[in-house]
Amino acid sequence: MQDQDKYAEQAASMEEPASVDATAIVPTLEEQLAASQLQVQELQDSFLRAKAENENFRRRAQEDVTRAHKFAIEGFAEVLVPVKDSLEMALQVETPSIESLKEGVEMTLKQLSAAFEKNRLLEIKPQQGDKLDPMKHQAISVVPADQEANTIVSTLQKGYLIADRLLRPALVTVAQEK
Repeated sequence: MQDQDKYAEQAASMEEPASVDATAIVPTLEEQLAASQLQVQELQDSFLRAKAENENFRRRAQEDVTRAHKFAIEGFAEVLVPVKDSLEMALQVETPSIESLKEGVEMTLKQLSAAFEKNRLLEIKPQQGDKLDPMKHQAISVVPADQEANTIVSTLQKGYLIADRLLRPALVTVAQEK
């Protein structure tokens, strides 16, 4: 029976409201306002920092694009300078022989070809009998020939591609239909 009394006292003590000061737990309106203002100030500061960072990123990206446009040809120019040097040296020779001139021109052509290759400047050299490709070839004339129509009879001038973009089409003559 003592246990029952003990349980009844515990149950009764649970039902009694605790005498806690409610004003101590709930912040006043002034405190809430001050906390909200502090939070707003922090958010504004974060927003302004993010905005400034975004603006700096945009400005740096624009400067990078400007620099890339300005110096895009720098790599190509670096490999062409030795070609120019070789040509100038050839002109400085007092009494050049035909053989030395020919050898110098061949060496200079090799330098130039290497410069083109390094910078992905590719030749378009259509062969006789190749099909006309209007994306790479420009037909100058149509001539009678003993080959299939719309095939290349002769190449008058090579064309060039930069990577996959046409710089200059190859000038060709094309076989006419029979």
